[in-house]
Amino acid sequence: MSMIQGMLQELEIEAVATRRLLERVPHDKLGWKPHDRSMSLGQLAMHVATVPGAVASMSQLPSMPVPKFSQGAVDNAAQLVPLLDESLATARTVLGPLDDAALGRVWKMVDGDREILVLPVGALLRTLMLNHWYHHRGQLSVYLRELNVPLPSIYGPSADTNPFAMA
Repeated sequence: MSMIQGMLQELEIEAVATRRLLERVPHDKLGWKPHDRSMSLGQLAMHVATVPGAVASMSQLPSMPVPKFSQGAVDNAAQLVPLLDESLATARTVLGPLDDAALGRVWKMVDGDREILVLPVGALLRTLMLNHWYHHRGQLSVYLRELNVPLPSIYGPSADTNPFAMA
């Protein structure tokens, strides 16, 4: 299995847990924030839904300026799973044809002439498309717990869902 096939396989496995979490985001709480400096639930959920496709797409640019980091939000929780599906489709399309040489190509984030981040594309994908995605998915699970939303299983039983229990 090539490196990109392994990464895409991981993406597919993790997408299942991400979908289960996004399906539980309550429409009437999209504006809720745990702290004034935090993203709202709608912003965080949209970010989680769109990370894979956005990072996969930006990985194909030789360089990009530091983003503004302003996060949009969804108007309706029903938008989240279709956004995730679109993001995953983009990631599959962009990443599927890559070979190991493409993953070794250098990618840069710049601020004018100053290099802020310089990574091989493979490290960018591992760090920002996957690890960053998991980090924010974990945040989303905490937001949902604070809102008393029953949590799905992610890597095993949650306090609310046990996929191993006998029915």
